[in-house]
Amino acid sequence: MAQKPIEIMNLKQIIQLKIQGTSNRQISDLLDIHRNTINKYIRLINASDLVLTELLELDNASLLELFPTTDTIDDNRYEVLPGYFPQFVKELSKVGCTKEKLWKRYITHHTDGYNRSSQFNYHLNHWLRNKKVSGKLNHVYGEKLFVDYTGKKLQITDKSTGEIIEVEVFVAILPASHYVYVEATLSQQKEDFISSINNTISFFGGVPKVIVPDNLKSAVTKSSKYEPILNKTFKDQGQHYGFAINPARSYKPQDKALVEGAVKLVYQRVFYELSEQIFFSIKDPNKAILERVKEFNLHHMKTYDTSRFKLFNEYEKSKLQSLPNQKYELKEYRIATVQKMGYIYLSVDKNYYSVPYRYIGEKVEVQYNTENIEIYINNQRIASHQRNYRKGYHTTNKDHLASSHSFYSGWKPEYFLQQANDIGEDVYQFVSKMMAQAEYPEIAYKSALGVIQVFMTYKIIQVG
Repeated sequence: MAQKPIEIMNLKQIIQLKIQGTSNRQISDLLDIHRNTINKYIRLINASDLVLTELLELDNASLLELFPTTDTIDDNRYEVLPGYFPQFVKELSKVGCTKEKLWKRYITHHTDGYNRSSQFNYHLNHWLRNKKVSGKLNHVYGEKLFVDYTGKKLQITDKSTGEIIEVEVFVAILPASHYVYVEATLSQQKEDFISSINNTISFFGGVPKVIVPDNLKSAVTKSSKYEPILNKTFKDQGQHYGFAINPARSYKPQDKALVEGAVKLVYQRVFYELSEQIFFSIKDPNKAILERVKEFNLHHMKTYDTSRFKLFNEYEKSKLQSLPNQKYELKEYRIATVQKMGYIYLSVDKNYYSVPYRYIGEKVEVQYNTENIEIYINNQRIASHQRNYRKGYHTTNKDHLASSHSFYSGWKPEYFLQQANDIGEDVYQFVSKMMAQAEYPEIAYKSALGVIQVFMTYKIIQVG
């Protein structure tokens, strides 16, 4: 049975009780009004774009205009207005556009239309809520990119063993245009996550201002004592491309609603279509996924009377930042101590890199990728080298060495050779070869010192 409009005084009492924090059920009991009616008017109040105290200040006529009955909605004024709503949604995603500006444009062309912006906003908000796109109004073209992983997984088959391997599915959505990118990855770990961001940005052909990840922990790996959490690598990637990182806020479901909605659509448009196919490598499902994603983005959306592809190309693509010349390459991080001879030891390659002598004994951060090594102290870079994969090799910048420095005042090749000769001919020959094979004499000092100390200790024990 249709619900009758409530009296204006009851409406004001509802507003007053909501200001006091009273629940809908309590209001229903206090005013002896059916709970469904209370719920209906609370929804209308929330859609009005006015705070509760402002509503109480309106006169009775204004309140009745703001909360019309079904009969008053279906008049000539309302028949014209909804036709503009899809276009209004597009306009609201443009920088600087407001509902107030849209109302002024509307009333200029329809002088017999809704002459109060509050009435206009009420009908627009009501339409948006029914279409479940009210969150869309918070997003500007080129501003944000939401990323997440689906809860369900796809599968690939090991061709040699027949083993079924579950793989993750990464989803990214530009919330203003709803343009989507999807790919399968072997894991949610750092390497795969960073690669997915690279591929997403490449697919869009531009960079958003902000990336909003739902759950950073799902993309973290900690394989050693000094392995950093994802934030550090992710931020470095952000600096490379020029995007900021703003994780979805706790207890703010609206931050996640769009990407979660995209995940549901991926289940429908991608998972179901691929469920009966067998894949033997990660490349195979990604090829099939890309085809489905292109179809998905071309699909006509009734709410917006256009496709994601058109919205992206007409409004959003030009708002994205330009891509840098090179794709981001993931960096690894380690903590090291500058050794006495002025080198840090990179354990992963089992070799050494020089550092200016004044940092001897200091803790430094080593950042490296497949090509380069950079060494930092207090966020200041103090050395950089081309990465060398030769085990035991000392990569040296001559400017870092300080043979003439007071620290090395007694440390010359002759000093160590004399020490070795005092111990014996065999030790002398061994240290001589060490000195001859070193690219720089300083490199062999530490090893020579160790050899000499071992034999001297042994000699003392023998004497004793």
